[in-house]
Amino acid sequence: MNEQDKNKVNHDESLKNKQGDSGVKPSSWRRMLSKRWVFPAVYTAAAAIILTLVWVYQDAGQKPLNDEQTTAVSQQAPSGNEAAANGDEPEALEVVASAESLVWPVANPGEVEVVKPFYDENGTEENHVAAMVQYNDTFTPNAGIDIAREDNQTFEVKAALGGEVTRVEDVAVLGKVVEVTSADSRKTVYQSLGDVKVKQGDQVKQGDTLATAGRSEIEKNLGNHVHFEVHEDGKPVNPTDLLPQR
Repeated sequence: MNEQDKNKVNHDESLKNKQGDSGVKPSSWRRMLSKRWVFPAVYTAAAAIILTLVWVYQDAGQKPLNDEQTTAVSQQAPSGNEAAANGDEPEALEVVASAESLVWPVANPGEVEVVKPFYDENGTEENHVAAMVQYNDTFTPNAGIDIAREDNQTFEVKAALGGEVTRVEDVAVLGKVVEVTSADSRKTVYQSLGDVKVKQGDQVKQGDTLATAGRSEIEKNLGNHVHFEVHEDGKPVNPTDLLPQR
């Protein structure tokens, strides 16, 4: 081989080496990213991390407050008065009012008796006869019960239910009348009274003295007594069904 051919060979080899050296070798990251399984694996790992964070957040939100946290929250929450002072409406509180049970309109129930019963529409014939009030030639069903002492002595008439005195009146035939309306709209009516101790608009408690027993023209044959009625929803009901046993 002549000198010219050797130089040509050496020149070609040198050129190949230079061209090979000028190529950039791929890095390890690029080689890894070139794999087909890399991107699905990355997406799966990212989804798992996101789901884990969501689960941890929800679990933390559902944990009950400890004592210190509860105390802090209670200290931060304004009271009803504070809310009103700030112009906020306090939460409505449910109030359950317990109705009073009827008591006898006398101080000592053992000293009195029912001398005329309530007229029960579904009662017996005996009840219908005994509970009829006669005035001149008129017969009227008794809308209450009449209470008297056996010795015909007067006695104090007590409030069977507490409430407001909504009527004090002297009626020619019925005598003096006192009406008390309770907070639950029940009404107790007391007729045939003697000395009345209250006036309209007074607030009375159960057991307060309203008057003394007296007489009335319509039931003058009963002597000293009190005619006692109970009204519920605007209708008279039998007081003996509501009164306790003596």
